[in-house]
Amino acid sequence: MSKNVNIFLDKYAIFCIINLLTFLNRGLMINYSNNLMTIEELVDYLKVSRRTIYEWLKTNKIPAIKLVGQWRFKKDKIDAWLDSH
Repeated sequence: MSKNVNIFLDKYAIFCIINLLTFLNRGLMINYSNNLMTIEELVDYLKVSRRTIYEWLKTNKIPAIKLVGQWRFKKDKIDAWLDSH
């Protein structure tokens, strides 16, 4: 094959790899972000008020993490917490 064809194939292979990695990364981000709930989502999920959630946070009664100044809740941790109560 000519040098131009080899360069084209190399660039195409790199392009395919980058697209595959981007696709896989999006899938991981979607899965991870689907597992995290905001306060509003938790309010809907548990059918309690925002005030109740904040009281639980204040007294460390509910598993939570703070990301960039905002509370997030892992769904699997919340489910385990519910099962234990």
